[in-house]
Amino acid sequence: MSDWTSGYVADINYTFGYYAELNPLRIDLAFINAGIRPPKVVNACELGFGQGMSINLHAAASGINWYGTDFNPNQAAFAREVAGVSQSGAQLFDDAFDQFCQRDDLPAFDFIGLHGIWSWISDENRAVVVDFVRRKLNVGGVLFISYNTQPGWAAMVPMRELLVEHSEVMSAPGVGTLARVEDAITFAEKLVELNPRFCQANPQVKGRIEKMRNYNKHYLAHEYFNRDWEPMGFSKMTHWLSSAKMDWTASARYADAIDSIQLSQDQRTLLESISDPMFTQTVRDFCENRQFRTDYWIKGGRRLSHLEKQEALDQLRVIMITPRDQIALKIEGLQGNFDLPESVYCPILNVLDNYQPITIAELRWQLKDDTAAATALTSAITILAAKNIIMPAQRDADIDAAQPATEKLNRWLLNRSRTSQDITFMASPVVAGGVEVALFHQLFLLSIMEGAKTPEDMANTAWGVLSAQNKCLIKDGQSLSGEQDNVAELIQHAERFSKQQLPIYTALKIIPA
Repeated sequence: MSDWTSGYVADINYTFGYYAELNPLRIDLAFINAGIRPPKVVNACELGFGQGMSINLHAAASGINWYGTDFNPNQAAFAREVAGVSQSGAQLFDDAFDQFCQRDDLPAFDFIGLHGIWSWISDENRAVVVDFVRRKLNVGGVLFISYNTQPGWAAMVPMRELLVEHSEVMSAPGVGTLARVEDAITFAEKLVELNPRFCQANPQVKGRIEKMRNYNKHYLAHEYFNRDWEPMGFSKMTHWLSSAKMDWTASARYADAIDSIQLSQDQRTLLESISDPMFTQTVRDFCENRQFRTDYWIKGGRRLSHLEKQEALDQLRVIMITPRDQIALKIEGLQGNFDLPESVYCPILNVLDNYQPITIAELRWQLKDDTAAATALTSAITILAAKNIIMPAQRDADIDAAQPATEKLNRWLLNRSRTSQDITFMASPVVAGGVEVALFHQLFLLSIMEGAKTPEDMANTAWGVLSAQNKCLIKDGQSLSGEQDNVAELIQHAERFSKQQLPIYTALKIIPA
């Protein structure tokens, strides 16, 4: 019998994560900052979509035609169920990469995305992916690819090999993957406590083993225990993608572009002295000891002039998604914590705190009498986006077109929260993708959709769900006992929710107004 898994962990399902970097709407700000013209995305593809949360939230919340595959049939079945709920039209398959990439019913794509999967597949499958990008990505199209990278993973590579070897040779026959993961981590903990010379030479390894205890075991199985696993240096990734005519453009994580918080002045001076942009990225990874890259690549990028760059930025729409009183005027980077000047950020936030989409041009006009804020607006937008205080927003026509699908999907997700807490994102047609919604907030939104009018109504609905699951709240480290104490605490949560979060969820059109 052939092994359809190709060495990939397939006996347990992947987590229900959502990855905003796969949202094509995020491309514009990163590209404009890099001086490259963003593409218009009509057709998009995700390879290795896992449980399908990202692809389904993006398909429901935008007008983009999404295609994708994940060879695990359990995951593909769930993803198809979600697509059927929203009626987004997403075309989801359970083909292996070599099958999917040879299909003759796929369009040419403007965006192809892979989150993490590149690190866990064989060179044969990598070659299939690169050939697919070469053949099926339009000129001007974007590839998003995230992967484990050197040098940040260098010290952990031998320990990962030890974990895998333990799971293969020390576990009893027939033991499932999760049990083998647990046994391997337990053994690694015993080893590092003996302070072997390897850990003396690589002291960060002990900390990583300790952190693994807090990770979801399903995530650990997929991250560490696949047959094929390679943290790849940037130069090697460049070599792989050169045959597909791809050029690196920018990081998909906005904070990576803010050099002042990530690099020392001496490091910036060194990088500025390097003429080759690809080698610059290699050296930067050493400066940052980076272990995970989230990169946009383009096939045939066109540079923007200074005027075109400003005009493109002015056309962008953004929306604030964080309660005003919860925003700290600080940003954290590899070089420490940095204060953000009130004279710049308070006027900007004061304009944004009606939680409505606004173009940068409109924002600039409203700040015309505030010299400090207007002058620093371009950099401030990137910093606020990096802090996830604001998100890119779609045009009104696109929001209206997507809303029927997101309403169907969100109603289903809220009903699912009665019995399962593994999905913590919902679809917003305003931002063309997912927004994190905590469990309590899901239960409160569910109660509102069922007619709740007051915080007391919301609390009683939430308690009905939690008590049916034999769960209770924790306050000051202590479990609350009895319905009265739990409902009283939930009422306080619901009151804060009504004042702070509900206006934002309504503005994001996660639930109908």
